[in-house]
Amino acid sequence: MTTILLCVLAAALMPIACAGIAKRHGFGVRRRDGGYDNHAPREWLARQTGLPARANAAQANCFEALPFFVGAVAIALALEAPAARVEALALAWVALRIAYVGCYLADRALARSVVWLAAMGVNAAILFAASW
Repeated sequence: MTTILLCVLAAALMPIACAGIAKRHGFGVRRRDGGYDNHAPREWLARQTGLPARANAAQANCFEALPFFVGAVAIALALEAPAARVEALALAWVALRIAYVGCYLADRALARSVVWLAAMGVNAAILFAASW
């Protein structure tokens, strides 16, 4: 069960890691010189291009994927799916989502879409893990 909880924690921390990547090049630079603006972070991020923009988009997608993952895990456990099955699937989902972020950062659009689809399939498997 600890592994499953760690997977949920990793999923919750993934968007924060992406946000850090998106903002890191602006840290230490004065705001007037284009550095990170904590007074208007969303506006600052919206003006970014390249890697920071892709990291910000990955952050948004990580937040979008989080509720389905957490819900699927909770439902699977509530329906008494075998913990070992949920654990293996949760680990696979986290690994796929890390790969997804990597593809996003590397600007590998097709690979990113394939990995996204695989992660969705794993998430559906988690949701129905008690049924098979």
